[in-house]
Amino acid sequence: METKHSNLKNKVAVITGGGGVLCGSMAKKLANQGMKVAVLNRTLQKAQAVSNEIVENGGEAIAISCDVTDRSSVEEADRIVMEKFGQVNVLINGAGGNHPKGSTTNEVFRKEDQLDNEAVSFFDLTTEGFDYVFQLNMIGSLIPSQIFSKRMLENQGTIINISSMSAPSPMTKVPAYSAAKAAINNFTQWLAVHFAGTGIRVNAIAPGFFLTEQNRKLLTNEDGSYTPRSQKIIDHTPMERLGKPEDLHGTVLWLIDEEYSQFVTGICVPVDGGFMAYSGV
Repeated sequence: METKHSNLKNKVAVITGGGGVLCGSMAKKLANQGMKVAVLNRTLQKAQAVSNEIVENGGEAIAISCDVTDRSSVEEADRIVMEKFGQVNVLINGAGGNHPKGSTTNEVFRKEDQLDNEAVSFFDLTTEGFDYVFQLNMIGSLIPSQIFSKRMLENQGTIINISSMSAPSPMTKVPAYSAAKAAINNFTQWLAVHFAGTGIRVNAIAPGFFLTEQNRKLLTNEDGSYTPRSQKIIDHTPMERLGKPEDLHGTVLWLIDEEYSQFVTGICVPVDGGFMAYSGV
């Protein structure tokens, strides 16, 4: 039987990137627990799809178009949330992603890469690519945290940032993304200490390797089989599979329910099937 977190009922969760696979699943789960959910996404259509499903299943949700790197856009989202729901109790900073100009084609550098016009080597990475990734992941967590945490000062609350396995141990090919997620871990700890006296708790979740729309082409072939990179991941995951969106639900509920985690702040919880625990031998 599913555990009901009754003290979450009628509380309000704001989820950025809520139109995506993982955060959309979180949104639906929180709504199932009786929470009112504001689904924020840069593409309104994706947020609307999640919101509509919640409402169709008897929950309460709204969809809001929001660019988390634009303060005025987040402020407008805050205005809508307060007008509709009147409070904010939980913020999940789920908006994030990568950029081709912040990624290399090959895992390790070889001199011949410089002669390959199709390959992106370390020397081809651009500051524009890094800036895009840092803006989306780091600044895109900073701005919503600043704006929505003000709503938590009177009634306490919880912020959950989304980190990555690439933060403590950077993945090959994605230096910008790895560095940005490492910044998320550091920011989570800093903000947890900064807010400790207010009753606002700040934690992070580091998903292992989950199949999403952003990485589908990287991890699967057109026929649905695993790519060599995906197989390498599974070979280094003791539970021998990719994560499923529902694998994150228990950790999310634990971190936002004060009955279970009222003394937990400043941590990053890996949900990775044992990936970080395995040395490879």
